[in-house]
Amino acid sequence: MLTAYIRAAMHQACYEILEDDGSFYGSIPAIPGVWANAQTLEACREELENVLEGWLLLSIADHSPIPEIDGNRIEIRQVA
Repeated sequence: MLTAYIRAAMHQACYEILEDDGSFYGSIPAIPGVWANAQTLEACREELENVLEGWLLLSIADHSPIPEIDGNRIEIRQVA
């Protein structure tokens, strides 16, 4: 479930080269605040995936809403 969600979110990632230093900036538009910056595209992708994973874990721990991405949902349920 988490792996499928992360894959779907990473497929929606957008990248751009920053003019001031030539580094790469990546973000996932469906999840505001999840972004990364690195000197290479591959490093930016890896950092973005790590940021996404951390955001997911925090959202799960806080019972914060997690947006559905391409039919992938993560629902937080209360345990009895």
